[in-house]
Amino acid sequence: MKFDTPATTNPIDQLKVVGRPTDRIDGPLKTSGTARYAYERHDAVPQAAYGVVVGSAIAKGRILSIDDRAARAAPGVLGVVTAANAGKLGKGNFNTARLLAGPGVQHYHQAVALVVAETFEQARAAAQLVHVRYEPARGQYDLTNAKAGAKPPKPNDFNGPSNTAVGDFTGAYAAAPVTLDVTYTTPDQSHAMMEPHASTAAWQGDRLTVWTSNQMIDWSTGDLAKTLGIPKAKVRLVSPYVGGGFGGKLFVRTDAVLAALGARATGRPVKVALQRPLMINNTTHRPATIQRIRIGADAEGRITAIAHESWSGDLPGGGPETAVNQTRLLYAGANRMTSMKLAVLDLPEGNAMRAPGEAPGMMALEIAMDEMAERLKLDPVEFRIRNDTQVDPEKPARPFSQRRLIECLRTGADKFGWAARNPAPGQTRDGRWLVGTGVAAAFRNNLVMKSGARVRLDARGVVTVETDMTDIGTGSYTIIAQTAAEVMGVPLEQVVVRLGDSTFPVSAGSGGQWGANSATAGVYAACMKLRQAVAAKLGMTSPDVVFADAQVRDGGRAVPLAEAAGGQGLVVEDFMEYGDLDKRYQQSTFGAHFVEVGVDAATGEVRVRRMLAVCAAGRILNPKSARSQVIGAMTMGVGAALMEELAVDKRRGFFVNHDLASYEVPVHADIPHQEVIFLDETDPISSPMKAKGVGELGLCGVAAAIANAVYHATGVRVRDYPITLDKLIAQLPDAA
Repeated sequence: MKFDTPATTNPIDQLKVVGRPTDRIDGPLKTSGTARYAYERHDAVPQAAYGVVVGSAIAKGRILSIDDRAARAAPGVLGVVTAANAGKLGKGNFNTARLLAGPGVQHYHQAVALVVAETFEQARAAAQLVHVRYEPARGQYDLTNAKAGAKPPKPNDFNGPSNTAVGDFTGAYAAAPVTLDVTYTTPDQSHAMMEPHASTAAWQGDRLTVWTSNQMIDWSTGDLAKTLGIPKAKVRLVSPYVGGGFGGKLFVRTDAVLAALGARATGRPVKVALQRPLMINNTTHRPATIQRIRIGADAEGRITAIAHESWSGDLPGGGPETAVNQTRLLYAGANRMTSMKLAVLDLPEGNAMRAPGEAPGMMALEIAMDEMAERLKLDPVEFRIRNDTQVDPEKPARPFSQRRLIECLRTGADKFGWAARNPAPGQTRDGRWLVGTGVAAAFRNNLVMKSGARVRLDARGVVTVETDMTDIGTGSYTIIAQTAAEVMGVPLEQVVVRLGDSTFPVSAGSGGQWGANSATAGVYAACMKLRQAVAAKLGMTSPDVVFADAQVRDGGRAVPLAEAAGGQGLVVEDFMEYGDLDKRYQQSTFGAHFVEVGVDAATGEVRVRRMLAVCAAGRILNPKSARSQVIGAMTMGVGAALMEELAVDKRRGFFVNHDLASYEVPVHADIPHQEVIFLDETDPISSPMKAKGVGELGLCGVAAAIANAVYHATGVRVRDYPITLDKLIAQLPDAA
């Protein structure tokens, strides 16, 4: 099915199942411990051996020799895999660095060996016996020092152009009566998901099956095959449950490749889970940024000039953190420019983390908007409203498909009690606490991806959906079941959903906030094709055939779906692909975040007291799981604002705090009452589902809202994240 004209009335609009708060159908499995994750596939591979990865002790250089004799002689050891004995290996399209080092080393904790043994303890002990001699090389690990040599990155479909310009920014900025020119920094951040990168691999002849934890099955099947030098058709990836990803599992990683190599070398199935330090230094992270923002406005507070420049770093051949993307679209302004520059750093690979680009970009832009509002003596909500636009500011002939930012801001302000706020910073107290409130817009683009599904109708009337879509804790199982139930006219209990297997039709996968809308649209396409097959089999030719109550009705005739399936059942496949609507219309999601904080006047401790998010993101397919997505994103925003930072050893080139003891993330005690409001919206330009995504929108802007609230509480403006007490305490008002 091709979606190239705006959606009209269709079966989803019945909203008998879709759009209703629904418990996750995978919930009982996960809460009872019976949902099997990649490292726990004893059912499929009962006698797997254990592999432990040895990571490089240097960040850049060469391996001179590897002495693995003691490891091979250790109790229980079945084999040791290194680049010297692994055979010729390629590099996947989505990997910047090779997943097994040798002889060159590209970053710290790049895998240099895998030790395979009968038990995990034996493999771990033997891994300590692998002796590696290195020849270190000088590397660059400091973005500030590398900034001067940064260059425009190569554009691609995800990054967009490295530079954009409309009008005369320089002239308009110079002429503006009110201006702002400020630099902000965001640190390197870790995905820090609960489930480590883990895989279990088994060979059957020349065919490989890998049970893994991965967000994008088709991408990773291809990259694993390319890395191993075997046909893609001989690789099967299975990933029905993923214990968190946040972008860190978009691509095939060391665990999958080395599990496959270890299994091939030992003739045994092998399971590999990355140790927590290797998760942080061996895999990917969100890169640090330096961002300069300039805004010029007239006396009435309308932006006449806006510029956003960003610098980030990555390994050679890597890509930028696209922190300027939202500035190209979020606010009006006739004269504008954006620029991204990429420095070469020899740190572990930088890549996508939840809302890449917009998350760190909004951390800077939405502070700048508050700073500009203060210079203009305007309320920050009003300043944002005054600079709304209903068209793409860089391409004014291209309207937004839906844009309800103003309604999000006004709804949030009313619900939060914004009108009662004293705008003067540092003036509101609650005992020892300095109290402040902050606001930020939320923005994330709506991407759509081709997505397919297979749907079966059996003699019991059960509808089974198969697609390689993944559920990374987001609720994919449930919204896919809701979609099938709605279109086929059956109760939710009569739908079975099977996900995360490369033998299933290729889906959009989980990433970029495109998963829910795109994957359900693919299921919609397959179910509509199944409806046609059922009607044709029954000889029902009327355009008014109704699927409801597990029956097919045409005029006065009603046939149970089970009967229509017959003894052999019916099976169809289809996919949803897209025309040029996303080129003719700018498709984005919008929101507003409101936060109240307390700052201890004596210690500088920051406590978030309440949070509100208002979201406009098309049709909400399952309000219960969507709310969970948003409050989880808001929680991640608290971490970004107040605590999360990978500390770089700028001499040795690695992230020092590479565990969950020292890489701090929010816990229950850090999070107050959170409220989420979804505007009642459908977007027929987006897909037949008329939906968008919310999982990343809920993060974008949160950190800035907290930063703005901290400033309002204390009068101290922090522009370098995270906002830790050492950056506040020297400038706090008197405690008395």
